[in-house]
Amino acid sequence: MDFNIKPVGAPVATPVAPPVSEAANHAVATVLPSPKSVTVVDASVHVRPDSGFMTPTVSHQVVIDRAAASIVYQVVDEKTSLVVRQFPEEAILRRRAYFNSLDMSKDAPTRMLATDRKI
Repeated sequence: MDFNIKPVGAPVATPVAPPVSEAANHAVATVLPSPKSVTVVDASVHVRPDSGFMTPTVSHQVVIDRAAASIVYQVVDEKTSLVVRQFPEEAILRRRAYFNSLDMSKDAPTRMLATDRKI
């Protein structure tokens, strides 16, 4: 058995008018002098910060951390040579290096010492 719902008639858009509050009906018109009034800024004007002011000079570099077996992306301040941002973070790299060394030690064949006897 099929169950279908068929619309009856055409949908009608109902206009919704916002309610006018009593305070708006009794409000006093405000007239401000032009230096104290707010005007709309033209959207076609592009704001561009000064190229040498307030923007630190940074360089982007990619480093391969062999101990962690990871690629590291760094943002470095060119004036101080300090790392501003880094992904992944240093703690994550240390954790990866630790687990990587554990994995490598499990896979490494055990060496026999001179005092060990082969049976």
